[in-house]
Amino acid sequence: MSRPRLFYVIGPSGAGKDSLLTYARGRIDAAPTGGMPVLFAHRYITRAPAEGENHIALSPAEFAVRHSLGCFALDWESHDCRYGVGIEIDAWMSAGASVVVNGSREFLAQAVHRYGERLSLVEIRVDPKVRALRLARRGRETGDALDERLSHNVVWSPPGDVPLCVIDNDGPLAEAGDRLVGVLMQPPLT
Repeated sequence: MSRPRLFYVIGPSGAGKDSLLTYARGRIDAAPTGGMPVLFAHRYITRAPAEGENHIALSPAEFAVRHSLGCFALDWESHDCRYGVGIEIDAWMSAGASVVVNGSREFLAQAVHRYGERLSLVEIRVDPKVRALRLARRGRETGDALDERLSHNVVWSPPGDVPLCVIDNDGPLAEAGDRLVGVLMQPPLT
């Protein structure tokens, strides 16, 4: 029996995760393979939406209420914001779909604990100079805030029993995007 997986996509701010996820979603939606469906989860975040980001903005109060009601499968705090992924992803996986989540390296243990053997990691890497240019162009932070974002370095180690795919995103979007599509369209777990 095939089992869906949770693709947990990680990488630093500015690595291009949102752009790659948007690219992959467009390619997968445009050319379904007839195999196991792949669905892209949105995040709930306590800040206004950013361009190209698949998220729903919540006030801190609404986030707290949803959290207290158990509405999040995964949640974390980073850069003065709360982030959550809804429990709908569990229903999607139960219905037979693999799910893609824009996750956090700092809170990977939470995903490992909840999804264990169904979890696959996708790490997006980028050259530090390319990352700095992207963050500056994005314009969400400037000055000291941008410097702080650039210096934020999460030290992490992939769990030995969780599959990891590394995608370098220094070049054209389509190059890394096509690689991500290939990873997401892998045959399901058996």
